[in-house]
Amino acid sequence: MTYCHPDEAGWRQHVMAHVGYLKQLLGQGVLRASGPMPGEADRRAMLVIAAPDRAALDAIVAADPFAVEDLIVDMTVAEWDPIFGAFNSDSSMAGQAIAEPA
Repeated sequence: MTYCHPDEAGWRQHVMAHVGYLKQLLGQGVLRASGPMPGEADRRAMLVIAAPDRAALDAIVAADPFAVEDLIVDMTVAEWDPIFGAFNSDSSMAGQAIAEPA
């Protein structure tokens, strides 16, 4: 998922609570990766979150201090199945052999 938090003053006021929340999610294995998207006009971030369904994801986002303070705008959510690469263990095909194309 990606989102924007363009309120600079609100971001500064709540960023440490947000970071604490992300660290908590990281420790729980829910947050798989997160970071800012440099070069954007407004502050934007990408988060890779492991959630069983959209309702669970919505609850995770709703508890983020940025969401609690109504600082998140322009949120985009996409389901992702990481078949190859660093997040392969989260894939629907984890542990399965991938056949080469004929």
